[in-house]
Amino acid sequence: MTGPAPLTPLPPQAVIDASARLRTLLFEVKKVIVGQDLLLERLLVALLARGHVLVEGVPGLAKTLAIHTTAQAIGASFRRIQFTPDLVPADLIGTRIYNQKTGAFEVELGPVVANLILADEINRAPAKIQSALLEAMQERQVTIGSQTFPLPDPFLVLATQNPIESEGTYFLPEAQVDRFMFKVIVSYPGFHEEMTVVERVSHKFEPINVQLSSEELRGMQRMADQVYVHPSVVEYAVTLARATRDPASVGLSELRRSVVYGASPRASVNLILGAKALAIVRGREYALPEDVRDLAPEVLRHRIMLSYEGLAEEVRLEELVGRLIAAVPLPRVHLGDPHGAAPPVVTRDEPA
Repeated sequence: MTGPAPLTPLPPQAVIDASARLRTLLFEVKKVIVGQDLLLERLLVALLARGHVLVEGVPGLAKTLAIHTTAQAIGASFRRIQFTPDLVPADLIGTRIYNQKTGAFEVELGPVVANLILADEINRAPAKIQSALLEAMQERQVTIGSQTFPLPDPFLVLATQNPIESEGTYFLPEAQVDRFMFKVIVSYPGFHEEMTVVERVSHKFEPINVQLSSEELRGMQRMADQVYVHPSVVEYAVTLARATRDPASVGLSELRRSVVYGASPRASVNLILGAKALAIVRGREYALPEDVRDLAPEVLRHRIMLSYEGLAEEVRLEELVGRLIAAVPLPRVHLGDPHGAAPPVVTRDEPA
């Protein structure tokens, strides 16, 4: 019985060229968007890793504009769906319509059939809508009657939710929240960034030029699949995810009673998939532990459920995640030639 075939080494220059193209894409988006660097980078990583992004922030922080501008810059189709409590699945995925001329039913596909989807205020959607969106996100297909239709490639859902309003909202099921690769918190802009925002909106925005085609993006997705990941990097990702389930395993036994559920194995998978995509963005054909560490807050924060004790003691989830990340030693991976005969030298930092 033989193991899986080894990955073909990526040409370093091809990765450098891909990273340069992605930087050009970001520069084009920044002609409209001020700040939001973390959100834009996570959008690119999610696109390359075929993931989805949940964004939380108060209204007016350009969340909609960010994904719309990104879609324009990659020449992709974009649909915005405003979620309300009275939506039905047909409003999302489409329905069958009777054609009187032909005497037959025809399928009218809904707005979810596009490359980039903005699910605005997703927590206002009832359970049936959540279920329909869940199939689209996970299976990348929609089912109408007895027919199943594949969604276009690339496909990304960016969902937003308002953290300061609870009237008329629905609690997002854990099964759906877990399907999001990242949860990004968008905060207020700095003083100078807000000055730039005011100046830009007083003038007409510069036109956005297509910098990356959908076919080129699919090629970069395949490139991200081939990024080399050292076993120590995988071990680091798994250790981080498992630390959320058992904080005592990393010396934080005092946090055990504050957490009732930790991150699922999907977190470990997303840490590695995200790290491979981030390596491409950063111009490397191999992933480093730093890539995993940098993505860990966005991958872990929505996969941890605080206990009643944690909620009563007002434990801040962000601080808890930060302590867990700091408690896991960061391995040092000296790759050299990761595809050569000599094995990489691996050392591990001690926790502070």
